Amino acid sequence: MPDLAAQIESVSALAEPQRRALYRYVVAQPEPVSRDQAAAATGLPRHTAKFHLDRLAADGLLDTEFRRLGTRRGPGAGRPTKLYRRSAREFDVTVPDRRYALAAAVLAAAAEDSASHGTPIREAVRTAAAAAGTQAARESGDDVLTVLAALGFEPRDEGAVTTLANCPFHRLAVDHPDLTCGMSLHLVGAVLAERGADATTAVLDPAPGRCCVVLTGGRRQGC
Repeated sequence: MPDLAAQIESVSALAEPQRRALYRYVVAQPEPVSRDQAAAATGLPRHTAKFHLDRLAADGLLDTEFRRLGTRRGPGAGRPTKLYRRSAREFDVTVPDRRYALAAAVLAAAAEDSASHGTPIREAVRTAAAAAGTQAARESGDDVLTVLAALGFEPRDEGAVTTLANCPFHRLAVDHPDLTCGMSLHLVGAVLAERGADATTAVLDPAPGRCCVVLTGGRRQGC
């Protein structure tokens, strides 16, 4: 699961103007660039460019490689030059926590199932959502509430029920409530099943300001 705190820390590195200028320059280039190239392009001293480029690399925003520039090889060719390029990592920071990439993956899998096998789209969404929930629970190995928290649901034990204070798919739920709430229901239900929470049930109980799914029954806390 993406670590929201770590992603916020990485992205916050771009708040520094010189660092942001260097990042924009590097990612706009078709090939990796050296410190000297970046410094010259942004008008920064080389030591300043080096500091900020290495910070961006440490935060996962840039990748580095070493390569000899020019055509000279062998003894006397000099040391390889450190080059910087855009990192392949993706950063998705939303507050409250949203998981639209997860929704897209579920819906894409459902669309492929429907197109390939003629499965009704709602049934395909339910199947894909359940598969995603099962995978999340298996990869985590934690208890139910921890897995649901990692998925962005913000579970809160309120005695008779456990509510999910955040909808990770909020904008989709506003525009397509039936489809999205069904997706959430089967995603959460699969987490419960995979973690062996047989006494707990995920049910639809829509209310303003939270997910449409709640957990009822025993053994919710620390399942």
